[in-house]
Amino acid sequence: MSEAFNRGTGLLVINVINSNPNGDPDGESEPRTFEADGRGLISPVSFKRKLRDLMENADADVRKAALAATGPETKKHFGILESRGRDRKAISAMSLGDFRAAYWDGRVFGNTFVEKADQGKFITTGVVQFGPGVSVSPVEIVRLTLTNKAGVEGDKDRGMAPLAFRVVHHGLYTMPFFVNPSAAHKSGCDGHDIDVLKFLIPHAYAHTASGIRPEVHILHAWYAEHKNPLGSCPDPLILAALKPKKKAGFDPNKPSLGIDEYDIPTALPEELRARLASFEDLCLKEWPLAGAA
Repeated sequence: MSEAFNRGTGLLVINVINSNPNGDPDGESEPRTFEADGRGLISPVSFKRKLRDLMENADADVRKAALAATGPETKKHFGILESRGRDRKAISAMSLGDFRAAYWDGRVFGNTFVEKADQGKFITTGVVQFGPGVSVSPVEIVRLTLTNKAGVEGDKDRGMAPLAFRVVHHGLYTMPFFVNPSAAHKSGCDGHDIDVLKFLIPHAYAHTASGIRPEVHILHAWYAEHKNPLGSCPDPLILAALKPKKKAGFDPNKPSLGIDEYDIPTALPEELRARLASFEDLCLKEWPLAGAA
């Protein structure tokens, strides 16, 4: 594990089948979509929440495997700042060094933690920024009423939740993310923190699945490491080369019924690959030490 790290550019290709990848609290938990064109939306906050959830439980298998896979223990801790029930006064009383060492998500994603007494000393920009996940084509929303045999109200022996089941019938989403070493000096993020992130990403949906989100699959988690901290290849070229497209004969402006309607890249063009230090699919990456957890 190296303390220093190079710029990184990533793209997640996410396949959604009869699931709600991100509900809109302002729309009765309807799957998020863009009003303008009906394309599906996954907010960056919702994806980062899943990564935080995987690291929050110290006894969780994924967390144990992530720390075992990414190298020996360091003086840093891997706590989660964005947790329910946190003691704001105790956190505010920390020194800046102790704060940086305590919270993995603060080092990686930055934070806006502020108390009047600390005068914003902990506020930092994240090293890692996720963009919104957007479906390649518009998505069709399916709505069904749920029933409950036992009932949920005291005076009724059965229950009903009208149109409570709201899912995307099918959607193929892409979510970009960027690793910016220039922000690391302030947040305290290092190469070990980034390695933990890379380990977690493929497990984000599989290990946080729910009744309304049973089939959200990360097909590819592409990660391009540049040759230096500044960047050795333009991000837009990498992302454009990896983005899936509808196959000929399928209307790109209509919802898809399945993944077979798409051409999904499986490699970068050689002229782009030559400008990078490495290029890999994190879903296929092997971590030999993970089994030691």
